Amino acid sequence: MIKSLCLILLTTAVVSTVIAQTSDLWGTNGDRWHPRSRLPDFSFAGYHCGEAPLPKVAPGVSVKDFGAKGDGETDDTAAFLKALATVKSGAIEVPPGRYRITDILEIKRSHIVLRGSGPDKSVLFFPKPLHEIKPDWSATTAGRPTSNYSWLGGFIWFKGNLGGRTLASISAQAQRGDTTVRVSTAKDLNVGQRVEILETDTSQNSLANLLYSDDAGDTTKLLGTTRASIVCRILKITGDEITLDRPLRFDIRSEWQPRVVSFEPTVSESGVENLGFEFPLTPYQGHFTELGFNALTFTGVSDCWARNLRIKNADSGIFANGYFCTIQSVVYESARTPDKQFGSTGHHGFGFEGEDNLFTDFDFRTQFIHDITVDHNASGNVSAHGKGVDLCFDHHRRAVNENLYTDIDAGAGTHLWRSSGGDSLGKHAAARNTFWNIRAARPQSYPPPDFGPPSINLIAVETNQSSEKNVNGRWFEAIAPGRITPKDIHAAQLMRRLKRSGAN
Repeated sequence: MIKSLCLILLTTAVVSTVIAQTSDLWGTNGDRWHPRSRLPDFSFAGYHCGEAPLPKVAPGVSVKDFGAKGDGETDDTAAFLKALATVKSGAIEVPPGRYRITDILEIKRSHIVLRGSGPDKSVLFFPKPLHEIKPDWSATTAGRPTSNYSWLGGFIWFKGNLGGRTLASISAQAQRGDTTVRVSTAKDLNVGQRVEILETDTSQNSLANLLYSDDAGDTTKLLGTTRASIVCRILKITGDEITLDRPLRFDIRSEWQPRVVSFEPTVSESGVENLGFEFPLTPYQGHFTELGFNALTFTGVSDCWARNLRIKNADSGIFANGYFCTIQSVVYESARTPDKQFGSTGHHGFGFEGEDNLFTDFDFRTQFIHDITVDHNASGNVSAHGKGVDLCFDHHRRAVNENLYTDIDAGAGTHLWRSSGGDSLGKHAAARNTFWNIRAARPQSYPPPDFGPPSINLIAVETNQSSEKNVNGRWFEAIAPGRITPKDIHAAQLMRRLKRSGAN
């Protein structure tokens, strides 16, 4: 794993040592970083916390063995559903062809891989939207009727549960950056066990205020729904004290009912790869009109993946509401007529709602209203090594905190900070969301006050502004993106951690 990370860092570091610049938050090799830094530790994002490559699963059975034709005319849904019901573990191969699918393909087991022969060879075509198959009406926070599929769901839908049994309460306060916590009892805890450290808010939204570093904006509609969570592995148990493998992302206080809960995902080690997703060529009608031409969703799963996909003419592309998942090498295309308000061809390109997921090597060849979204307490997620024609980093309120965007070409750069989300749910972004090495065709300004608190981090974002480096206020290091080293702070943090742990 370290060898592959070295290649990433070396190939992205073709920069003269004379002009290379480092961040005061990181230094050369992390020598200026510490666990309580305003720069979070993003190194745990992705499949198995970045400690293992995505698996290469042995060849499996073909959907054609279950009756699929792949001729573009026959409805192949029944064959796919039969294959998913029959195969208990392993790969389900989708040979070259065009497969017409008219129902949701749910994957509710571990170790299932749906694999094509390449995104231009094995194409799944979905002629009907999700709402026509399984209606699900809802409304926006402003009361506008719309389908829930406007912001969730996919035709391939990985569905699981994460556990959540309380194993112990946390009996003493702790600070962000700590790696030890005291518990009421350790009888149900074991060294090597993955657990979730969880807190839930009060009706006064005090936890939300913490996650916004005391600058939350209007939170009246949050109504105490905010949660703070981090999944850790137990390294040591000494009496009533447990040592964790990573620093806490937030403070521990008794008012938020801190507890250790089980992390027992029912679905893991499953994935989808080498496939194309296509939807009908219909004009895009605009915001909240979407009925669910959506490709892929991960819900309540851990350590799953998607790679080498092409998504065409979608309302929304991928939603990642899981933990430690990697989504790699996705191309977005559309020939739809754009909507008049935003000039976009769809709603959400990629959406994070979970924790510690990695979205990498993406290519947006079309525009969505929200290209990359973080929502619903999302934290620890990383977007890296991507590009788009005119990207926006949509922060959808609800205390989304400590997410990273690194080594990205944002294209035209006309609306990088454009964000949405319901009214009175806090500012768009919460604390320590970080933007590192962001290139754009035009200079970017520091985001407006309603975007987020001054605790967000901007390092090497294309700009003509001067640096502002206030440890307790704005942090905007106006380094030219071509000069920053490392170019990918996620890869640098991961390499440092793996070297220190002795991983190979």
